[in-house]
Order: sequence, then C-alpha cells, then structure tokens
Amino acid sequence: MPELPEVEIVRQSLDKKIKQKKVKKVIVRNRNLRTKIPLNFPRFLEGKKIIKVKRFSKYLIICLSNQSYCLLHLGMSGTIHLIYNQKKSLVTNTSFYSSPTLPKKHNHVEIVFDDLKIVYNDPRRFGFFEIVVNEHFLDKRFSKLGPEPFQSEFNLSYIYSFLKGKTKNIKNFLLDQNFVSGIGNIYASEILFLCKIKPDKKVSLLNKEDCKKIIFNSKKVLINAIKKGGSSIRDFKNTSGKSGNFQKNFNVYERKGLNCKRSGCNGIIKKKMISNRSSFFCNICQI
Repeated sequence: MPELPEVEIVRQSLDKKIKQKKVKKVIVRNRNLRTKIPLNFPRFLEGKKIIKVKRFSKYLIICLSNQSYCLLHLGMSGTIHLIYNQKKSLVTNTSFYSSPTLPKKHNHVEIVFDDLKIVYNDPRRFGFFEIVVNEHFLDKRFSKLGPEPFQSEFNLSYIYSFLKGKTKNIKNFLLDQNFVSGIGNIYASEILFLCKIKPDKKVSLLNKEDCKKIIFNSKKVLINAIKKGGSSIRDFKNTSGKSGNFQKNFNVYERKGLNCKRSGCNGIIKKKMISNRSSFFCNICQI
C-alpha cells in the first residue's frame, strides 16, 4: 500500500498536470470499489475546474471550482495513468504498485479533459472515490484521524496524552491512523531504527526522550522519502516518470540477515511478524 511519501509524489504529479483544467467528461466503468462510487459522481465532476490537488495522510483531495471536493484513496493496488490525446506515451503511471503502461483490465474510472485524461486502475479494488460538498464536511471527514507527523499538533504533549495507560507496542501505534496519519509499514520500521527503539516495545516503557525521537525521526524519514521520490516497490514512478530512490536508503526494511548500517554496531537485521505485519529491526542497537 502506498504510504504518505508515495501519495505525495502522486499529488505533485496530478497537481502539475490537471490544475486549472476543466473536467469534460467522467466515465465510470465499475462502481464496485471498496465503497460504491456514487451514482451522481460524473455529474458532480463534469464542468468543474480543478483548482488544485491537495493531500491529507494517504488521501488525495481534488479541489473543485465550486468549493467542493473529490477524495481518492489508492487502497492496496490503485494506480493513476495520464493519457494524452495527441501523444502515445509509453510511461503513463504516476502511481504505485503497477505496470508503468496502462493495463487492459481493471480501468474503473476515466476523468477526461480537453488534452488528456486520467485513468484509475485498481485490480484489487480496495481504493475508493468520495464526493464532499464543502469544507465543513471535508474537516468532518478527517476529524477522527490523527495529525500528520509534519503538523504542530504531533508534539510531546499529544503523544504522552494519547499513549497514557495504553499497552500496545509502538509499531502498532505508528500504524494506527487515529494516532498519527500517513505512516505505513515501511516507514514505521525505518523511523524506529533511527530512534533505536524495537518495534515490539510497549509504549508504557517509552520515556520523554523516546517520544521526542519519534517526533523528530518521523519528520526526517518522510521528508527524505519525498525528496528521493518515494520508495519504488515494483514499478512506482515519480513525477518525472522515474523510479523512486528511497529504497536504496533503507536501513532495515527488507534487509533481514544483513549487517546493521549503524556505525559501530555489529548487529544483524531481524524480521518479526507483529500483528500480521513484517517488522525489521537491528537485534543490538534497537532496544
């Protein structure tokens, strides 16, 4: 599943390509995604201008000219392809976990502009579209999600208050979107490595310095991943049609059995299943 950095790369690409363009036509070939696409979805978008494309957590937010919004979540396998009318582009994929060319199957939604169209492809159909009629309902839609690591609300006071009296491990909390939005399995492992915290450590054992490290390194890892174009798992492409490079900087993720990269550490990277998710960590420097 794409995490915050990959969704941000998709946002940048879409904002660059469709901002200030008017939606000419919407074709829904299959309504049956994670939730059914609303029947009025084509009418809701058609004739509207795209003001900009924003993001919160792992959600893309398409801002429309009548101050309404279209939300898109890519789910597990959703990809977005840009198809130009006058140009046969070999590389169309701006998204995650798919072929760089437009597949023949599972093209569920097309949003058509004068000079191009965007095609939403999703073999597993865990992604979804939502329509939001105004800013009030947009705020309400995200009200139960935790802050992003970049937001000032993700601070020491917030973390201490949220974790107080809890018994789960820190890895599960980093994946809990009600606690913090946008972090997924890859980046949780990388964040905890920089913090020198084992993923299965109970949050009741964390001190204030641990929490400060989590705040600092969450920002550091995600910003670095965005700068490097995200992590290319299979065929993810960035805004220039090139693969992301952050996977070359992985310290622990998918490095089971390899030496720890931390200077002076003789540890070996281990893999452990935590709540049915693969977790990677150093057996010496993470405690």
